[in-house]
Amino acid sequence: MSNSILFSTRAYSYLKDELLLFESLESGSIMSKYFPDGECYHRVESDVHKRHCLLIGGTIDDLNTMELYDIAQGLVQQGAASLTIIIPYFGYATMERAVHAGEIVKAKNRALLFSSIPPCEEANKVILLDLHSEGIPYYFDRDIRVAHVYCKSLIASIILDLAPKGCVLAATDAGRAKWVESLAMDLQIPSAFVYKQRLSGSETQITGVNADVRDKQVVIYDDMIRTGGSLMNAAKAYREAGADQIYAITTHGLFTNHALEKIAEQGIIQKVFSTNTHPLAFNEINTILEVKSVASIIFAALQ
Repeated sequence: MSNSILFSTRAYSYLKDELLLFESLESGSIMSKYFPDGECYHRVESDVHKRHCLLIGGTIDDLNTMELYDIAQGLVQQGAASLTIIIPYFGYATMERAVHAGEIVKAKNRALLFSSIPPCEEANKVILLDLHSEGIPYYFDRDIRVAHVYCKSLIASIILDLAPKGCVLAATDAGRAKWVESLAMDLQIPSAFVYKQRLSGSETQITGVNADVRDKQVVIYDDMIRTGGSLMNAAKAYREAGADQIYAITTHGLFTNHALEKIAEQGIIQKVFSTNTHPLAFNEINTILEVKSVASIIFAALQ
């Protein structure tokens, strides 16, 4: 980590500030401004020649994706010895394959975009956190090194604080059951998931729960919460199956369309825990939410 300098996109300055609390990192400076026609100007103000450059930013939308890409290109052009791009939230992760003819696989396109950045003296590296699909790292090309970092240790610590005497770790559906079962085995606690029946392209119905949760404390894990619909449906199923207290944990909390307000109004989930991989985790203020930082996980991955 010596000779390392840390940059970020504007949306991820909060995570940059947290990472800078670790003594071995130096803050890098990027000047940004918009012109009246909408074009964006960037200038690398720090001397990065022969430096190990770290850049943190999420592909949370197309504008932020291009900002991350442009800054990364600038660091290489200014003579960085190495470049590590940290992407806490990889956008379009749910578009990792084509289901219908003609669908564009955006997850692959984003990976190829960052793969096009010229290599430094050392190979470029990308760090990704809790991807929705395990196959996404294989979409990167041109010898770029990709590390898929899991937030299991942080999720586990939240669970142990919630239920030191044990609980049932639950999934929103069978699709996440394997990950949930793996963590449950690590913690030596039981796991559960709900059975879903698809009624149409946009509607599903829960038909049952695969484990006994009666009078149990249930902690539901989902890698991503957007509108909260799947989470609330699962919580309702676990409550109807007799669960006592129900909590929810997510890595990527987007909470769109007033999701937290709706979860609170449902009155089943007592608390939602999210990491800060996405800036939208701070967007909707609600007492039901508690945000945990991934800074220590990122710093450990950089060692």
